[in-house]
Amino acid sequence: MLIFTNMLSKKTKYAINALVYLAKNDSGAPIPIGQISTDQNIPHKFLESILLALKNARILNSKKGKSGGYLLNRAPEEIDMAEITRLFDGAVALLPCVTYRFYERCDECVDEETCGIREVFLEIRNETVNRLKGATLSDIINRETRLKSASERKVLIDDKL
Repeated sequence: MLIFTNMLSKKTKYAINALVYLAKNDSGAPIPIGQISTDQNIPHKFLESILLALKNARILNSKKGKSGGYLLNRAPEEIDMAEITRLFDGAVALLPCVTYRFYERCDECVDEETCGIREVFLEIRNETVNRLKGATLSDIINRETRLKSASERKVLIDDKL
């Protein structure tokens, strides 16, 4: 029996939280790391390494000095979850034989070309990657706005009852 525990790492989750925060608070001025850390409840030292990786991947820009901090290097519509997931967690696939960038042949596989297991997990990987590529920072912010509006409407309706 196969059991998969391939969830997003804390590092990836924090990276997404920080990116969403930067996108929502984009005034053109850099946001200090301390502000991001405090507002998003992300340990400062951990956040430093995350933001550096995002900067090295050219997803973020940084400015040093008293008014320094981080800001997005691209529009929120251009930053997708596949890129962020791969940056911090590596392969998106559940099996090494179906990964795009990290391919490895499975030790127990007799014939990869006719392996039904591989085909099923390749389809899962393809669907997952397509969904992650289609999910951008902009989508996350739009969904959050929609969900908050729906929640507020529900509260108003409940209050009237």
